Amino acid sequence: MWTPTEEEKYGVVICSFRGSVPQGLVLEIGETVQILEKCEGWYRGVSTKKPNVKGIFPANYIHLKKAIVSNRGQYETVVPLEDSIVTEVTATLQEWASLWKQLYVKHKVDLFYKLRHVMNELIDLRRQLLSGHLTQDQVREVKRHITVRLDWGNEHLGLDLVPRKDFEVVDSDQISVSDLYKMHLSSRQSVQQSTSQVDTMRPRHGETCRMPVPHHFFLSLKSFTYNTIGEDTDVFFSLYDMREGKQISERFLVRLNKNGGPRNPEKIERMCALFTDLSSKDMKRDLYIVAHVIRIGRMLLNDSKKGPPHLHYRRPYGCAVLSILDVLQSLTEVKEEKDFVLKVYTCNNESEWSQIHENIIRKSSAKYSAPSASHGLIISLQLLRGDMEQIRRENPMIFNRGLAITRKLGFPDVIMPGDIRNDLYLTLEKGDFERGGKSVQKNIEVTMYVLYADGEILKDCISLGSGEPNRSSYHSFVLYHSNSPRWGEIIKLPIPIDRFRGSHLRFEFRHCSTKDKGEKKLFGFAFSPLMRDDGTTLSDDIHELYVYKCDENSTFNNHALYLGLPCCKEDYNGCPNIPSSLIFQRSTKESFFISTQLSSTKLTQNVDLLALLKWKAFPDRIMDVLGRLRHVSGEEIVKFLQDILDTLFVILDDNTEKYGLLVFQSLVFIINLLRDIKYFHFRPVMDTYIQKHFAGALAYKELIRCLKWYMDCSAELIRQDHIQEAMRALEYLFKFIVQSRILYSRATCGMEEEQFRSSIQELFQSIRFVLSLDSRNSETLLFTQAALLNSFPTIFDELLQMFTVQEVAEFVRGTLGSMPSTVHIGQSMDVVKLQSIARTVDSRLFSFSESRRILLPVVLHHIHLHLRQQKELLICSGILGSIFSIVKTSSLEADVMEEVEMMVESLLDVLLQTLLTIMSKSHAQEAVRGQRCPQCTAEITGEYVSCLLSLLRQMCDTHFQHLLDNFQSKDELKEFLLKIFCVFRNLMKMSVFPRDWMVMRLLTSNIIVTTVQYLSSALHKNFTETDFDFKVWNSYFSLAVLFINQPSLQLEIITSAKRKKILDKYGDMRVMMAYELFSMWQNLGEHKIHFIPGMIGPFLGVTLVPQPEVRNIMIPIFHDMMDWEQRKNGNFKQVEAELIDKLDSMVSEGKGDESYRELFSLLLLEKVEQETWRETGISFVTSVTRLMERLLDYRDCMKGEETENKKIGCTVNLMNFYKSEINKEEMYIRYIHKLCDMHLQAENYTEAAFTLLLYCELLQWEDRPLREFLHYPSQTEWQRKEGLCRKIIHYFNKGKSWEFGIPLCRELACQYESLYDYQSLSWIRKMEASYYDNIMEQQRLEPEFFRVGFYGRKFPFFLRNKEYVCRGHDYERLEAFQQRMLSEFPQAVAMQHPNHPDDAILQCDAQYLQIYAVTPIPDYVDVLQMDRVPDRVKSFYRVNNVRKFRYDRPFHKGPKDKENEFKSLWIERTTLTLTHSLPGISRWFEVERRELVEVSPLENAIQVVENKNQELRSLISQYQHKQVHGNINLLSMCLNGVIDAAVNGGIARYQEAFFDKDYINKHPGDAEKITQLKELMQEQVHVLGVGLAVHEKFVHPEMRPLHKKLIDQFQMMRASLYHEFPGLDKLSPACSGTNTPRGNVLASHSPMSPESIKMTHRHSPMNLMGTGRHSSSSLSSHASSEAGNMVMLGDGSMGDAPEDLYHHMQLAYPNPRYQGSVTNVSVLSSSQASPSSSSLSSTHSAPSQMITSAPSSARGSPSLPDKYRHAREMMLLLPTYRDRPSSAMYPAAILENGQPPNFQRALFQQVVGACKPCSDPNLSVAEKGHYSLHFDAFHHPLGDTPPALPARTLRKSPLHPIPASPTSPQSGLDGSNSTLSGSASSGVSSLSESNFGHSSEAPPRTDTMDSMPSQAWNADEDLEPPYLPVHYSLSESAVLDSIKAQPCRSHSAPGCVIPQDPMDPPALPPKPYHPRLPALEHDEGVLLREETERPRGLHRKAPLPPGSAKEEQARMAWEHGRGEQ
Repeated sequence: MWTPTEEEKYGVVICSFRGSVPQGLVLEIGETVQILEKCEGWYRGVSTKKPNVKGIFPANYIHLKKAIVSNRGQYETVVPLEDSIVTEVTATLQEWASLWKQLYVKHKVDLFYKLRHVMNELIDLRRQLLSGHLTQDQVREVKRHITVRLDWGNEHLGLDLVPRKDFEVVDSDQISVSDLYKMHLSSRQSVQQSTSQVDTMRPRHGETCRMPVPHHFFLSLKSFTYNTIGEDTDVFFSLYDMREGKQISERFLVRLNKNGGPRNPEKIERMCALFTDLSSKDMKRDLYIVAHVIRIGRMLLNDSKKGPPHLHYRRPYGCAVLSILDVLQSLTEVKEEKDFVLKVYTCNNESEWSQIHENIIRKSSAKYSAPSASHGLIISLQLLRGDMEQIRRENPMIFNRGLAITRKLGFPDVIMPGDIRNDLYLTLEKGDFERGGKSVQKNIEVTMYVLYADGEILKDCISLGSGEPNRSSYHSFVLYHSNSPRWGEIIKLPIPIDRFRGSHLRFEFRHCSTKDKGEKKLFGFAFSPLMRDDGTTLSDDIHELYVYKCDENSTFNNHALYLGLPCCKEDYNGCPNIPSSLIFQRSTKESFFISTQLSSTKLTQNVDLLALLKWKAFPDRIMDVLGRLRHVSGEEIVKFLQDILDTLFVILDDNTEKYGLLVFQSLVFIINLLRDIKYFHFRPVMDTYIQKHFAGALAYKELIRCLKWYMDCSAELIRQDHIQEAMRALEYLFKFIVQSRILYSRATCGMEEEQFRSSIQELFQSIRFVLSLDSRNSETLLFTQAALLNSFPTIFDELLQMFTVQEVAEFVRGTLGSMPSTVHIGQSMDVVKLQSIARTVDSRLFSFSESRRILLPVVLHHIHLHLRQQKELLICSGILGSIFSIVKTSSLEADVMEEVEMMVESLLDVLLQTLLTIMSKSHAQEAVRGQRCPQCTAEITGEYVSCLLSLLRQMCDTHFQHLLDNFQSKDELKEFLLKIFCVFRNLMKMSVFPRDWMVMRLLTSNIIVTTVQYLSSALHKNFTETDFDFKVWNSYFSLAVLFINQPSLQLEIITSAKRKKILDKYGDMRVMMAYELFSMWQNLGEHKIHFIPGMIGPFLGVTLVPQPEVRNIMIPIFHDMMDWEQRKNGNFKQVEAELIDKLDSMVSEGKGDESYRELFSLLLLEKVEQETWRETGISFVTSVTRLMERLLDYRDCMKGEETENKKIGCTVNLMNFYKSEINKEEMYIRYIHKLCDMHLQAENYTEAAFTLLLYCELLQWEDRPLREFLHYPSQTEWQRKEGLCRKIIHYFNKGKSWEFGIPLCRELACQYESLYDYQSLSWIRKMEASYYDNIMEQQRLEPEFFRVGFYGRKFPFFLRNKEYVCRGHDYERLEAFQQRMLSEFPQAVAMQHPNHPDDAILQCDAQYLQIYAVTPIPDYVDVLQMDRVPDRVKSFYRVNNVRKFRYDRPFHKGPKDKENEFKSLWIERTTLTLTHSLPGISRWFEVERRELVEVSPLENAIQVVENKNQELRSLISQYQHKQVHGNINLLSMCLNGVIDAAVNGGIARYQEAFFDKDYINKHPGDAEKITQLKELMQEQVHVLGVGLAVHEKFVHPEMRPLHKKLIDQFQMMRASLYHEFPGLDKLSPACSGTNTPRGNVLASHSPMSPESIKMTHRHSPMNLMGTGRHSSSSLSSHASSEAGNMVMLGDGSMGDAPEDLYHHMQLAYPNPRYQGSVTNVSVLSSSQASPSSSSLSSTHSAPSQMITSAPSSARGSPSLPDKYRHAREMMLLLPTYRDRPSSAMYPAAILENGQPPNFQRALFQQVVGACKPCSDPNLSVAEKGHYSLHFDAFHHPLGDTPPALPARTLRKSPLHPIPASPTSPQSGLDGSNSTLSGSASSGVSSLSESNFGHSSEAPPRTDTMDSMPSQAWNADEDLEPPYLPVHYSLSESAVLDSIKAQPCRSHSAPGCVIPQDPMDPPALPPKPYHPRLPALEHDEGVLLREETERPRGLHRKAPLPPGSAKEEQARMAWEHGRGEQ
């Protein structure tokens, strides 16, 4: 049974639970749960993550934790009973976890690893806290570390700053806003410190001065490497100040054995010292670590004779130094030990040993030398900071190593009261001794003892250095042969204080002999007592001691014998009568010098101090001694502080009258001494003394008297130093006074109470008197007042011991009130006064409400005065902050209401005024730097904002009521409301608080919304009806709008946990303000009209906030606005215009979303439905909704990583909407420029020009002035239009669209001409002329066009379910375009069929792209039909200004005939019409209309045959009129293709399909068409006959077999058609063909007239202009195929024929052997897949070219431009479909070893050998149309002409060569010819396109006949550069080599050269014949690609198809013939 839990309330999941049982709660490890019930090992409860979901979970999965339960029962809340910082760490780590992973994703790897480290540290620190094993200090330290890390992480992750107090997060409800602000500031500082890792101590709040931080050096000797000493050594380390030239620390001694290890084995790894108490000043000194090495052994190191081995002397060896300044930087950076090597140098001259370290530092290298590189001390150093306790705590390991504390000589900067020390430092300076009759100087050793008064030698009172035990005697080191030794060795004498008096030092001097005995002979001594007779210690100075003679026999047992002697000169003067008969005689020529320094807290060297302490011995000297006290050093005074104070008060009691003032002065001196930072720590000693030891019960009377006397004198005295000192000592004087009175009262049971009170009141009167004096003219008085004011607040606590709170408060109020007001005193005094008030407010006195009632008015009065004058704002804000802090903490008390009321009256208005002034200053800060730095301004602003917010937060209903009632007039109220609204607005606009101060920002918002709720009623009540005030209302609305839009309130963008916390605490404040705003709007009534249209934008901004409730509240206001404007004006044009304007800018800023659009439409339509003006309303709402759709699309495109295409499309869509639907011209123009900029960025210059043209067209050629707009200056309309025209012309030029620029040039020229601006006119005319030149001379690429369908709801609105035609980029083919579109829409799927998609696809939530190529149908038909128009011109009109495009798709209708599929193969022709012509303002436009036409199989056949006939006629006529000289190959191939195809089936397939009786019966309506087809077939036979006749005349003898074969096959063809055409047998190859209706075109003896050609053309079933660029399609789509244009401009009437007569036609025939395979063979063409070949590829193939011979010098390089090779390759990669017929892209070519037969290649080479294109070599034939070739130079008469076609004269026409394109690749395979692939292979023969590129780097040809000079062209060409020679690619090298070997005889000679045998054209080799090849589908493309694309290396042998042996033989024979030539 489930029972409620009592104890088990809260737990942590320690193992994830999957909730696998009914009602199971899914839990993840680490989650926390609240437990409600339990039952047999299970708990029931909720996870704190999802508190609404209850469930059960196993009890053993939960670790229970203690918790506090409040409100037990159903709605109980549980808070874990753990340290709040632990809870914070847990929550923070969970928040960081997800952000941490994101860092890795965003490649912020550095921060990722840092954060991981910090998180691990936090987990570890949390574990330590939870362990519960830490001391309080350790807990505090761990918490400090935790908070530093938490704040660091939050800062770096951009999270909120957490305000803390003592490491705990503060609750903003518990403290005042001012305090919260300060906590934010301090948290920010600590974060910055932790970030910069600067460990500086910050002063705590209220700390008056900062303690200096002592520094310490930790030094450890690692090793001493030496190999030559071989003796024990002592190494002395000390700190040396080079600038002062003295040692500043004790010495640290390390004793080493001869192996270099420590002499004491226990010292291993423990040779370390701590040099303590270095001040910051010391760290700046030129300090060195100096190491002196003393060896202990023989006298001379290398001389074993000098001295016996058993005697050891201390002898100097070497010295090493290290500059601390050099290593300080590295020590500061590293927090651990760092090693250094010190090189040891030896002294060159022992007499200079005492200065060796200075010489090394100065680098006086002559005085020292380095014995060996291996000599060195290795030490490690570490810099530590803090007091010794802190060092011990933080570095326990150091102290565990037997650390030697090495102190500073003298006292540290700060003397601690408990620091007891009694050290005398003695330095052996030097000695001067006699030689004593010896020839060499002595080796002197000094021995020193410390002896007590009784002659006993004191034990262990001599220390050579720290680190070694003390000893009883000292032996100096010995300097070899020196009678004037200089030692400079410091010894510490730690003598016990009780043994100090009476002790003396004895120095014995011995000569150390180096002879065998090695004796040490005593020859003298000196001594010195430690204390003088007057009780003072030996002074810190150099002392010269007398040397007394003695010898080894002398005895020192009776020390009294020598103690009576003078020890030094001063002593001698004191005792002149010394008997001369004593044992010891002084050696007058010898002297000995020592210096001493005392560091003692117990002994004094000061006579005056001693005299004061012993004043009773000399009572008559008291006045003098007291006077001299101020000259005693501070160290001496603090050492004897208690004794001195006792003495002073005893003297005072002894004779008050006589000594009172002097004792007072001495007391003041001592009190002020303790204010020095060095002795600051002795204040507690003073406090302890006053509390426990002070006994002067009567002292208070004299102290008050003296103090009052000082005050009263201040008005008269000029020098007031002593008065100022007394003022500074006020605090302790009052302590003495009060304690003295307490002692007196205690002793006398409270006697003289009244006198005491009255004396204090009199004293305060004197204080007021001093403060009231006018100090403006007296600087000394000013300082006195300042000193008094500074000390004044410190006496309150003392007074409270004697007086009540009210009494003290009255004293203080009187004193503060006595100060003159701000106006009368100087600025410095202002500061002091305010500081005094600040300290008063901070004092304990002010915390009592009784005192506050008295003091607050006077404090507020002073602050009010300062704020009014804007003076000392920072101090005032501090005072206010303290007041609010106190008021907040005591806000439960009843008196607080009254205090707040007081503050509201005094401060609120002036606070607002101050804030407005500060804010306006900080605004102007940028323009003119004010007196304060920006940081100060920000700080002041923050301070005052927090003060204002504190005050507003303390105010309740009654305060607001009183405030509003107290205004005398409405003007005052209005002014107040305007001020407070303005301040609130500025608060939100200026973002006073940083972004991460979330707590502060939310609290501010909460206070503002609460205040506004109070004030809005006053606004409504006072300013609505008759007193309506627009300004106040406008201010109110602006504030509300700004409030709702605040970034800190946008809860949608923050984490859910944080959102929940905010909502729980404050709710959604935006909703609160929105309700307030709406209700106020409703209260306006008829005054609403004043805010239309002004408030539309702001309100729109509010509705765009992504909060549904706010939107629901605010959107209806727009209806209200429309309604009011409708009432007033009869329309709502203003609302409409403003709404549209603002909507545009706001949505582009990122506001609004799809749901807003729907809600906007829904709410407004609902409201508008009920109005009388509903139609216009609905129209408007719909229009705005549609605008929003487009704006949202536009924004999504712009902000995303979208491609240019998408952005441009989106912009065009939006721009058109502004123009067409809502007619907003300004917005329209803005978007024109945005679109133009996008085009320029994408380098779409033509489109950019068209875009800018839209704006240009809006302007007129008028002088109307235009305002400044966008980047245009203010100018006239004419000027702007001119500038635009020029820019547009420039863009058209860059886009190579000169034809579009020319009309603008003319328009500008017209304007310039009308203004007689001839300079500009000349310029524009030249520009126009250059454009004509460019058109004729510059190369331009023709683009491809692609149709794209965007299907699915996932596409942006402007694309959704629409189809577009896009103009491709240069060189871009279908595959590349498709890839580009898929990369632009990565989510899209490419549809693999061209069929229109169904509804399922249109409505699905996905993206489908359908892409295929389309053919443009040009509009400029006239230009294209015109004769003599250069191809470069036509080329432009074929692909520009195009609005219609076509696409063909083959399909089967009805059952498919397996025997002959052409019976059912139809063509579906789609014509697309666009909304605008291309090119235009975009690279793509939407399809406006599509038309579908189906072409029947019969019509298709008619078109195919018609096309082929025209092609043949054209070719034959050229040969008849000798336009093609000599080389008959092209005609051979063409005839072979048609006739051969016929033998293999050919048109017989059409016969089967359409002349069948069944077909004729089933399709009676087709009779006419069948007749037409028959006529065409008859015509073809006639044309072939004429062709064969021409062929026979010109055929080369070697090619006769081919001609014979053609004749035979032609007979067979005629025979096969005999049944259909009975009259056909009468025809012969030479037949005139006049019988047939179409025969006359070719057979008539008159030349072909242009009319007849045009007529033929019109009779064609194709609309020629519609086929300008169609695919080279299969037979199935031959209605769309084009015949090649083979017209050559020659002489006679032929030249007058329209060029397009045979334009774009290709003929193809069906092959019966390939069922379903219909292929237009185009092996080497640049054609591309047609719709019949791929559903996604409908590009167009080019028309074929007529090719003729020409000299090589005039020949174009047969290289295929890369553009088309790439495109073809793309086409070949496209997917194929099994159910479609094979396409033109995959011809069934007869290939040999993967390439065409050599015969074909050679033939091809001959055919393409000489051609001269006059168009861009980079352009495909399809893009250029036909080439016009000029052959004047080659014309010569031929004797015999074929009977059918008469000869003609050639008309001259100039033709200029076109230079090669630098981009053309050098390929030998340039044009293509279908014949090369063999017509037999497909049953279709067609002359496909040839394309000629020009290589720019060709080597010259040297063939005899081929190498013709460029002069072979007509005279016009002399001006042009000759063609560059041809360079062939590797792939054709084999063929070319064979050709180069023998010049081709078939080439005709130039005009001046007569060929040897003009009557006998060369024979053509037989055409290889292949009866059949298997149907190729996909493989064809592969073969093709290999053939045309890659250079040929070694080829595999491909098996020949059956029946190909003949062809192989023919090829071999032909090659053999070539070789013989």
